[in-house]
Amino acid sequence: MAISLLRILLLTMLLVATISSATAEDEPAPAPLTPPSPAEAPPAQAADVPALGSLRPRTAARSTEGLTASPSQVLELRDPTPRVLTLDLTRDANDIWDRIRRGFGMPDLDTEAVAEQQLFYLNRPGFLKKVFERGGRYLYHIVDELERRGMPTELALLPMVESSYNPMAYSRARASGLWQFIPSTGRNYNLTQDKWVDERRDVIASTNAALDYLQTIYEMQGDWHLALASYNWGEGAVGRAVQKNLAAGLPAEYSQLRMPEETRNYVPKLQALKNIVAQPELFHFELPYVPNTRHFVTVTAPAGIDLATAARLAEMPLDEFLALNPSYNRPAIAQANSLVIPVDRAERFRARLAERQDAGRQWRTYEMQRGDTLASVARDFGLSPSELQQINGLDARSRVSAGYTLLVPEGGEMAGALAAARMIPRAAALDTSTIPPPSAGKVNGKGGRKGAHAGGKTHTGKSAAGNRKGTSAKVPAATRAAGKSGTKSKTSAKPATKQAGKSTTKPHAKKR
Repeated sequence: MAISLLRILLLTMLLVATISSATAEDEPAPAPLTPPSPAEAPPAQAADVPALGSLRPRTAARSTEGLTASPSQVLELRDPTPRVLTLDLTRDANDIWDRIRRGFGMPDLDTEAVAEQQLFYLNRPGFLKKVFERGGRYLYHIVDELERRGMPTELALLPMVESSYNPMAYSRARASGLWQFIPSTGRNYNLTQDKWVDERRDVIASTNAALDYLQTIYEMQGDWHLALASYNWGEGAVGRAVQKNLAAGLPAEYSQLRMPEETRNYVPKLQALKNIVAQPELFHFELPYVPNTRHFVTVTAPAGIDLATAARLAEMPLDEFLALNPSYNRPAIAQANSLVIPVDRAERFRARLAERQDAGRQWRTYEMQRGDTLASVARDFGLSPSELQQINGLDARSRVSAGYTLLVPEGGEMAGALAAARMIPRAAALDTSTIPPPSAGKVNGKGGRKGAHAGGKTHTGKSAAGNRKGTSAKVPAATRAAGKSGTKSKTSAKPATKQAGKSTTKPHAKKR
């Protein structure tokens, strides 16, 4: 029995020794204490493999570090992994810029003109930030409308190209508002233009009209770049340029068309802004924070309230209030209308309006009678002739006669009304050519020869607004001169101007 146990013990020791010997033979030789000779160096192709997580080849200094690591070691990457812009559609947008990025839908344009426009904006970071901040009050509404219609959200950046998000912008071509509608195209898209209101400056009405127009010309052209060129240059001009290229066997793409310099730079400007919004960190630019929440609502306001009083009831500075309500040509509301109020102030504004109902009208209209003059009307209402002119958008050259309707106070505060009157675009207030003839209703036709933009100026005959019968105010000389550069609408039943011959375009930067 003892011999058997001893035999088993010897066999076990022999088996352990055999296993240990085999393990030792499998282990690699210890690394040398000196660098390997060139003959012993690893193959050259192994040194050319970039480090994991890096998109750049390793430098010569890093190639001598040696990247061999045992399973227990962790390889530390010296260069950070480049950030790749991704959109997590499972979460809500962080801000309005994040929401705009999610809806990008136009093909990108990659040309030297885009790079030049990009450089122009990035070299003016203060201007860029200021304009983006100004647009913040309008962007939620514009993006909301674009998404509702299924349109590319980069179109929300188009008002920056058009007006720098300034609803009071008024060009030499008589284009007005955020979207820069000229009078004829504005009338074609049902934007009211009279001495009391100009809906080309109305944020809500002009946005609806602009998107209607963009949808129409996109369906006409079948390409967003061509549609944008049509918005700037006119769909007829773009159509002719396309046909000319096709007849010559040339591509009919936007970048291949022969067009005015302004139109050639128009889409590159929008593309440059799109690039900056898409990856601001790439350009070391910080977009101002604009929350992805509704900024304003509309509230019905009674007739006879002036804009300065409304701003005070809304607890807003007058300039900020007018930025949301820029469409009024007079400093008081002649008829009951809606006012745009920030969401967080709307309830208090409604309550204060209700408290003022017993106070009655503070402003009303007065129709001039035979024998009246501005001086006599001003005296009857306790004003100076200058104050009466300012409130009604008139100047010393204006001549009014019987039947002309004036805005006059009925206990209203003069100081605030005069301050508001000074902020209304003077050229727009004096431009009677924007007022359609009394017999002309709204035109339901879509599209016109000229786009909505302030760009091309067409030389025509005299404006019908300056010659129509029944106009009680004489058109100033400066306005008559401006009336000679209007644009004809194809859909108008009675054309306001004669057909133009050739159109000339001014550089975009000089139109503001």
